[in-house]
Amino acid sequence: MNRSKNLKELELEQNWDVIIIGGGASGLGIAVDSANRGHKTLLLEKYDFAKGTSSRSTKLVHGGVRYLQNGDISLVIEALRERGIMRKNAPHLVRDLSFVIPSYDWWSSPFYGIGLKVYDMMAGKLGLGASTILSKEETLQYLPNVKEDGLRGGVIYHDGQFDDARMAISLALTANKEGATLLNYFEVTGLEKENNNMLSGVHVTDKINGSSHIIKGKVIINATGVFSDEVIRMDNPDAKLMIRPSQGVHLVIDKSFLQGDHAIMVPHTTDGRVLFAVPWNGQVVVGTTDTPIDNALEEPIPLEEEINFILENASTYMTRKPRRKDVKSIFAGLRPLAANEDKKESTKEVSRHHKIIVSTNGLVSVLGGKWTTYRKMAEDTVNTIQMVGGLPDRKCNTESLAIFGNEFNTDFNNPYHFYGTESEKVYALDSKKGNYSLSDKIFISKNQVIWAIREEMAVTLEDILARRTRCLFLDAYETEKIALKVVKIMSKEIKKDDLWIRDELKKFNVILKKYQL
Repeated sequence: MNRSKNLKELELEQNWDVIIIGGGASGLGIAVDSANRGHKTLLLEKYDFAKGTSSRSTKLVHGGVRYLQNGDISLVIEALRERGIMRKNAPHLVRDLSFVIPSYDWWSSPFYGIGLKVYDMMAGKLGLGASTILSKEETLQYLPNVKEDGLRGGVIYHDGQFDDARMAISLALTANKEGATLLNYFEVTGLEKENNNMLSGVHVTDKINGSSHIIKGKVIINATGVFSDEVIRMDNPDAKLMIRPSQGVHLVIDKSFLQGDHAIMVPHTTDGRVLFAVPWNGQVVVGTTDTPIDNALEEPIPLEEEINFILENASTYMTRKPRRKDVKSIFAGLRPLAANEDKKESTKEVSRHHKIIVSTNGLVSVLGGKWTTYRKMAEDTVNTIQMVGGLPDRKCNTESLAIFGNEFNTDFNNPYHFYGTESEKVYALDSKKGNYSLSDKIFISKNQVIWAIREEMAVTLEDILARRTRCLFLDAYETEKIALKVVKIMSKEIKKDDLWIRDELKKFNVILKKYQL
């Protein structure tokens, strides 16, 4: 996947079948499906792929126990089915993770045990494992650091875990392989219309070289998540707001706070939603919150009350209580909840079902949804655009389409595992010195930096440290120490001077500080 090559493809194609605005989970999923069905597909992303919400999740591929509690049965069934498909199509990225719900009341274990048996039943043949009620001794064996005082037992159940940003990059590579053209740092600044006011293309600016273009297309898809209203109002300035953003914050702490390989799921917190403490890449991700936000930002800012909420509720269940000084990284994402008419409904009660709306001028907008159901969102969207754009009616094949790098029997302890079938190629770039980690605390090698530039369309230092590798999310303080090493490798690869190095470090440090508490 090469940006220069894709720019040439853009110049050669005069009229696209499908133009997708947005390079997050929904946009990338649509690009895969559309290209696989044989439509000439172009995806444009204002920043980097998965720069927004799609790299800031709890790292779970799940049906959603919370949605089962809320009675949103259809969403849970759909998500559980998609969880199984995702696990099958991307086994190098998605794996089984067991969750333990500790019980401190006599009724908790049987109550949650029954609910999770229903959860298992909904998953059917695509289930990852059966839930089981645990004794106190078994619960302590699974969760050595859980608070023992008052503990009666627990329940263990199974869901999926993945690396969200790496999944996004793999989807981009899949779409590219299927024939789609993808461009990051390509901003859509306006919509082109014919005399009858129907959409016919987009106005764009290449944020790398500053050039502007008008690109023609039969169907324009708005897949910009929390920023969907901005594109909708490019089409119709008087359109009502369709998105209710909700902020979710996560703290990353040392793995010693959660000894073992099992996650904790806390079913009741002080605000009524669930809380997770999840082992991930040698650290523990704790979250999340659900805070209504009025203004969507590219870099959401965690609120003090959100930080305190997570620390306080996590401390209730852990013998070693995390404090602010223990936080290695903090990140916030915005959920693109599709707005309901009921303005009084809290964001945690809003369904995560997706919606597809078509404006009178032909703009197709994908609203809501969640990472786990990205494939179904894409299928429904492409089915819609085939009618809207008069495209050939072709069936969806993505239920059985392998995601780029698909490799079974993955060793998840291998730091290159998420490359799948490409891991040996990454290793071979420089087999003598290129695979040593640049850090003692988080793994990142010279070969990964070079591969990200050559094969994964990484443009900036942030692209590499935040999304091609997950250094910024795992330990923002250690990332600050290795940033100079990484940018020097980049400058040598793309032939940039010291001025570029200084400028890149300056820009990255502005982002970096937002991940430090």
